[in-house]
Amino acid sequence: MTAETSQTLDRGLRVLKLLADTDHGLTVTELSGRLGVNRTVVYRLLATLEQHALVRRDLGGRARVGLGVLRLGRQVHPLVREAALPALRSLAEDIGATAHLTLVDGTEALAVAVVEPTWTDYHVAYRAGFRHPLDRGAAGKAILAARQSPGADPDCVLTHGELEAGASGAAAPLLGVTGVEGSVGVVMLTDAVPERVGPRVVEAAREVADALR
Repeated sequence: MTAETSQTLDRGLRVLKLLADTDHGLTVTELSGRLGVNRTVVYRLLATLEQHALVRRDLGGRARVGLGVLRLGRQVHPLVREAALPALRSLAEDIGATAHLTLVDGTEALAVAVVEPTWTDYHVAYRAGFRHPLDRGAAGKAILAARQSPGADPDCVLTHGELEAGASGAAAPLLGVTGVEGSVGVVMLTDAVPERVGPRVVEAAREVADALR
């Protein structure tokens, strides 16, 4: 810590990071041990974070990330979209199909950035803000596949007609980006996705992940 930084704020942010990295929450004792501070300090940190809905405690006393974090997260979308656009533009032009970046929003997949190719006669109209269940469509299924096999090399997920009749989708998950769960993909009017599309989508997903790190 330096004279220009706040020790209390630093500890509060560390609490949020620790809670974000666990699915089952942490007790005051566990947080105290990981932070290297006494339980009284942890109680005060949690009480303050709870006032802002950034932390909640269940009936068993375990602290978890609160819904207030989701509200903050929504403000990140414009920044994520800006960082992803160069890779999406390149993907759309190379494949000649509508490219998109999709992020998790609760139990749904939310398209936050969409780029259409400039040279095709026709393409699928797919708009930012479009949402669908995670278990339907290539974008959501790619995210679920990454959850089931964390750390594995990304594969391209292919679907046909699940979100729009006659349209096929291809998507690959974003990997290695802290705090961001999503996928990059394309949607096209075709019965079968050309073989070269899968590797190109995986490459674009890696490019977007690199831009977000």
